Amino acid sequence: MKVGFITSEYPHAKIKHAAGIGTSIKNLAKALVDKGIDVTVFVYHQNKNEVFIDENVEIHLIKTKRFRVATWFFYRKHIQNYVNNVVKKKDIQVLEAPDWTGITAFMKFRSPLVIRFHGSDAYFCKLEKRKQKFKNFIFEKSALKMAKAYVAPTAYAGRETQEIFGLDNDKIKTIHYGLQLKYFVNENPHDYDENTVLYIGTIIRKKGVLELAEVFNRVVESNPDAKLILIGSDTSDIKTGSASTYSLMENLFSERAKEQCRYLGKIPYVEVQKHIKKAHVCTFPSFAETLGMVTIESMALQKPVVNTSIGWAQELIDDEVNGFLVHPSKVNDYANRILELFDDKNKCIKIGEAARKKVEKLFDIEKNADINIEYYKSIIEK
Repeated sequence: MKVGFITSEYPHAKIKHAAGIGTSIKNLAKALVDKGIDVTVFVYHQNKNEVFIDENVEIHLIKTKRFRVATWFFYRKHIQNYVNNVVKKKDIQVLEAPDWTGITAFMKFRSPLVIRFHGSDAYFCKLEKRKQKFKNFIFEKSALKMAKAYVAPTAYAGRETQEIFGLDNDKIKTIHYGLQLKYFVNENPHDYDENTVLYIGTIIRKKGVLELAEVFNRVVESNPDAKLILIGSDTSDIKTGSASTYSLMENLFSERAKEQCRYLGKIPYVEVQKHIKKAHVCTFPSFAETLGMVTIESMALQKPVVNTSIGWAQELIDDEVNGFLVHPSKVNDYANRILELFDDKNKCIKIGEAARKKVEKLFDIEKNADINIEYYKSIIEK
């Protein structure tokens, strides 16, 4: 089988940008290659055209192009033509693209197209209760309607996207993202920095970081030794217009909380995993995700996670068994769960062990790659 992925991001030094979408694509691409699948990745909006091999995955960089008029249309056609030429040359049997921004709107491909619900703009606008630009909705709906099938990382993301765009539910398959678990092993789960809370993710309102500031204020009130470590890129705030969401967090911190917080910005992923292993508790109070890769990464490394309780998270964590689920608006309850874990080392270890088992059951990329392969086959054979 030969599979192609169309994306604007992928983790590699030559590529401009990589975040959750890119990481999940790379995890799957590597797993597919290990199972004998030929994988090609097309990365658009790049600084130059280039083709190279990375871990047996063939990567095509497609340079950004500007046109005198309607760049949004003609650049899509440029991507379409580039991809179709490679599809014909290599006999790629199925293509996959993300729903975000509807990049495949107005494109026609030689192979059937699967769209994976990494999270459309419409999906996030609904969860954040904000208005979407009409043209973004049209692009995303057009792209989705032209696809042959869909993959949702959680049943929740599938239901919400189906309702927003009026999709055929029979064409949606839930397949979780996965991890190569051999790279997520915590050999010393008893060794961590006590009273340390770790947050990983973009510093942005929709991730619940402003609520996290209030949560940490309450944690520090009860435990003056508590520490908060933040890892991720700062962003502007859509509601206030502030150039820095972290500055909004700083304004919410008490004096003691501000002293006990370290913001590390964006750091290499190898360093991120070290911070996960050293954390006492990991927390992700998000209002808008499709799944949340950092949650399952932390669980795989046997960390007790205090997570949001919204939709998708209920598929990741069984409350009080392999983590905690609390709505981010319930600041006192959220803080109390963190303090509960600080005060009970045995509970931390027990929850961490259960979290690892949950990830092994649902989020092992080796198992989930097989599910993807069978789904691709069913689409090719239709």
